[in-house]
Amino acid sequence: MSGNGSAVKKKTAEWLRLADDDLRLARHAFKLKSAAPYKLIAYHAQQCAEKCLKAYLLFYNIDFPYTHDLAVLLELCPSSEHWTNDLRKAATILRTYAITTRYPGENRITQKEALRAVALAEMARKTITAALAQEGLKISIRAEK
Repeated sequence: MSGNGSAVKKKTAEWLRLADDDLRLARHAFKLKSAAPYKLIAYHAQQCAEKCLKAYLLFYNIDFPYTHDLAVLLELCPSSEHWTNDLRKAATILRTYAITTRYPGENRITQKEALRAVALAEMARKTITAALAQEGLKISIRAEK
């Protein structure tokens, strides 16, 4: 158990709510009547995973740098956490959507890639929230489908 007080638990839950918002927005964008902005869907999927990782680190009082690199954030997680290995491949894929998708250039994202990004974000969210729940953090799920 982390020994965190209610203020840290509240802040952790805030990060998770923000992650849920990113995931909900990514899912919703597929429903747009005109062409869905796949690069923004992928970006918000990456943001969901990033915020979940930052919530976990915050819960354990682990300082993290201002970064969008999921691999860097995973390295900060305790090595005893077996789930970090499960997320490494997802982190490698999602990290490409953190910056390049926000700017002009040759960075087209297909529907298939956007769907994969959302699935990876969902997996990261489920994995991290399960780890936090094992420590007694009550998590309400808002990122409905």
